[in-house]
Amino acid sequence: MKLAILSRAPRAYSTQRLRTAALDRGHQVRVLNTLRFAIDLSGPEPDLQFRGRPISDYDAVLPRIGSSITYFGTAVVRQFEQMDVYTPNIANGISNARDKLRAAQILSRHQIGMPATTFVRNRADVMPAIERVGGAPVVIKLLEGTQGIGVILAPEIKIAEAIIETLHSTNQNVLIQSFVSESKGRDIRALVVGDRVVAAMRRRAKGDEFRSNVHRGGTVEPVELTPEYEQAAVRSAQIMGLRVAGVDMLEGNEGPLVMEVNSSPGLEGIEAATNLDVAGAIVDYIAGQVAFPEIDVRQRLTVSTGYGVAELAVGADADLVGKRIRDSGLDERDITVLTLHRGATVIPNPRGNTELEAGDRLLCFGKLEEMRSMIPARRRRRTKVRKLPKDALALES
Repeated sequence: MKLAILSRAPRAYSTQRLRTAALDRGHQVRVLNTLRFAIDLSGPEPDLQFRGRPISDYDAVLPRIGSSITYFGTAVVRQFEQMDVYTPNIANGISNARDKLRAAQILSRHQIGMPATTFVRNRADVMPAIERVGGAPVVIKLLEGTQGIGVILAPEIKIAEAIIETLHSTNQNVLIQSFVSESKGRDIRALVVGDRVVAAMRRRAKGDEFRSNVHRGGTVEPVELTPEYEQAAVRSAQIMGLRVAGVDMLEGNEGPLVMEVNSSPGLEGIEAATNLDVAGAIVDYIAGQVAFPEIDVRQRLTVSTGYGVAELAVGADADLVGKRIRDSGLDERDITVLTLHRGATVIPNPRGNTELEAGDRLLCFGKLEEMRSMIPARRRRRTKVRKLPKDALALES
């Protein structure tokens, strides 16, 4: 396999470990500075240049995109995707994970446990938002902070209000989250590769510090995850569109609470804590995918005219309730069920004898018009267009 690692820090521990792991396995590998690429759309096919020259052929690319170059970095990754070069973390996945609000919105749609979270912009909405997450103390987070930077614990409502007002005055967008006191300054980092957790560690904050990041002096220890925590980590990474990710979770009283999904997780802390070859597991996974790659099914299937991918919700009064998929009439309407989502359970390629229930969500491929016809129409009042008034503009006196 010929592998490219996109990184602006060739001497960083994570980059060096990934490069060494690839070389030890007999692969060809180069570390390429992400900012030295040029996206070339002048020819008949999408292409890239590196340092002013056409890039050579690669089997796979592993992005290590820093937060300061998210836009350009994801554009480069997207170009590799268009060139059919395999990447475990697609551009959309990296963008989704980098924006904390977008990530929370996506994960909440799939019943992933998270700390209570709100997002407001108007000053008048701040106090109600704090009350909605349970009151003080609250955690205030900048949307694009990393390594614990931009995460503030406000012990009192007035202090929280002042901090948020100050950040808003500098055009900073912030999340307001409940403080999970039972976590006691600790969290779990699970390193997800493909469909499994290859290593996990517990991080503990130093002294009175509530942030457990290693960069802030936190200590680490290996931990064996329960199936509940492992499933939460793997599902979170896959929902975000990432096949290599670090998933940070708090240990809540009722189970795992996902805080963040990191698309470029550091390897130094987790390899030291667990003594496991995490870099090697990542390289092995990529090599396996190059031989039999996963693809972005939505992008590939929606290029057929009149066909596409859509999600159909089975309402409580839908005709589909109680019917088996083979008897539902979907096949006759040229609609194929790819995946069935039932609560937090995902059933890929469901069998024909699977009985549909109210609340099921079906990811389908088929004729778009047929699928649109199955969505109940919303009643809308047709408003009458009035005549233009004589004084169309209200002028200030």
